[in-house]
Amino acid sequence: MDGLNVSDVNLQVQLHPSRSNNVRNAVLRELSSLLLRFNEKFQGVVLAYEFKIDKVPDILPSMHPYLYVRLKAKLLLFSPKPDMLLEGKVVKVKQESIHVIILGFSSAIITDKDIREEFQYKTKHGKDLFVSRSHKRHVIKAGTMIRLLVKSMDEETLCISASLLPAHTGSILWLDKHVENVSLTDGSNKRGEETRKNQLCQSLVEPVPKHILWLTITSRSQRNTENLLHKSLVGAKHILPE
Repeated sequence: MDGLNVSDVNLQVQLHPSRSNNVRNAVLRELSSLLLRFNEKFQGVVLAYEFKIDKVPDILPSMHPYLYVRLKAKLLLFSPKPDMLLEGKVVKVKQESIHVIILGFSSAIITDKDIREEFQYKTKHGKDLFVSRSHKRHVIKAGTMIRLLVKSMDEETLCISASLLPAHTGSILWLDKHVENVSLTDGSNKRGEETRKNQLCQSLVEPVPKHILWLTITSRSQRNTENLLHKSLVGAKHILPE
């Protein structure tokens, strides 16, 4: 899947002196405020992080005796751009639209004008679905994992406007079985890289509980999968890129 990347950044976290007894936990609480929000500095939504504290400075007497802790951090970012291919789970199908959840937190909507004419809306056994006129087994319904094309994203609501107009979009299960019959774009030829990226977010396919985030990330520079994050999401402030 496109839109996922790992970024190395330098950060400076401001901590109150009362939290100097356990700096690492204090930093964790501060960094958690970045999660699942669009960050303009990083131009993406922070999904997970790992960090290393460079140095914990002494508390200097002043009007504002705060600790300024310098960090080296690795961030997993979700940065969807127009014409990127994303994958998500269909949660609702209506005659005029298809609604999708991506990575468990970002919603996407595909309106009828962005659904190619190949797909015909039907109701079967009380369930709404879209069925391909050319391939009867190519079906999109609630629960189907689909590949879609990004048109735009609202950075505040994290809602994505998407399209199923290209031939290489639709049900992932069907597309993967009939890939030789689909005309792929240059970007989708990087299947090996996409497979590795899919492993980064596999645990986020289902909706994420509001109070906790579980994420397993595979780093290109490491052989094994690392658990980067397992912590409560709490509000905080005073996090500044250097």
